[in-house]
Amino acid sequence: MNKARVQIAKPDIVKLFNEHPTKVWRQSDIAKILTEHREFWRLAQSTTTTEFIKFLTTSASLSQIVFPFQKPYPREIRYLWGDVRLQDVMLTLKPHCHFSHYTAVQMHGLTEQVPKTTYLNFEQPLPSNSTGELNQKSIDAAFKRRVRTTNYVAETEQFRVCLLNGKNTGYLGVEEHEVRTEGRPGRNRLTSIERTLIDIAVRPVYSGGVFEVLKAYRLARDKISVNKLAAMLHQLKFIYPYHQVVGFYLDRAGFKSTLLDLLRRFPMKFDFYLEHQMKQTEYVQAWRLHVPQGF
Repeated sequence: MNKARVQIAKPDIVKLFNEHPTKVWRQSDIAKILTEHREFWRLAQSTTTTEFIKFLTTSASLSQIVFPFQKPYPREIRYLWGDVRLQDVMLTLKPHCHFSHYTAVQMHGLTEQVPKTTYLNFEQPLPSNSTGELNQKSIDAAFKRRVRTTNYVAETEQFRVCLLNGKNTGYLGVEEHEVRTEGRPGRNRLTSIERTLIDIAVRPVYSGGVFEVLKAYRLARDKISVNKLAAMLHQLKFIYPYHQVVGFYLDRAGFKSTLLDLLRRFPMKFDFYLEHQMKQTEYVQAWRLHVPQGF
């Protein structure tokens, strides 16, 4: 790369990046910028994207962050112009991804803990087609097994991020909220408080465990619409009767009986489980639910 030419063009290059609304870039994005402005900046055709990025990182305000996902998932690199919140960078990892589970719990103020893992959900492109009829034997067998968890994880000394490939719901209950993170305000895309309570009931393994889930329900008592939550459960059309789990949590969290009636209207044809692989259990007849002993 001709250093004299790029130094002459530096004020124009910096001006473009300063004024550009995008602050988080992929290498392909920067390559496109270089192609579109090469002639105006009078940069040689031999100037590569790698050389251009090196110039921007050593002589301007570009920095990079690496997400070292393990195989078979590709390592992701993002380039940042200026000071960018880590959450804003994470939201570029997958199209339309959003914060969910324990991360959404924290952003909604439903935990006193500081989760070490950031959970991001990106939906499967097509609705799942269930096959076979649900029966008690299959439910019992499924919940005796260990719960399946994702290994789509990137971890460094600074962060641990977990990507969840959730069922296709049309992004039901995904909203933008003003959330203060890293000491700075900003808009984050995350599940609504009602959708969050459903998600953590379904997958407590991504939510700090069943005790943290119950705590979140208690802290949400004056913040949620049970009508909206019940409507979401109808729309989500779970194969398993997770409405029994949600109803149990609402009950234990002290919600009014009239609100619990919205969950009691769902069919309760089967006994169900609060979580997988419970060793010592108790049976809660009101919700036909097996729960950990002493819970």
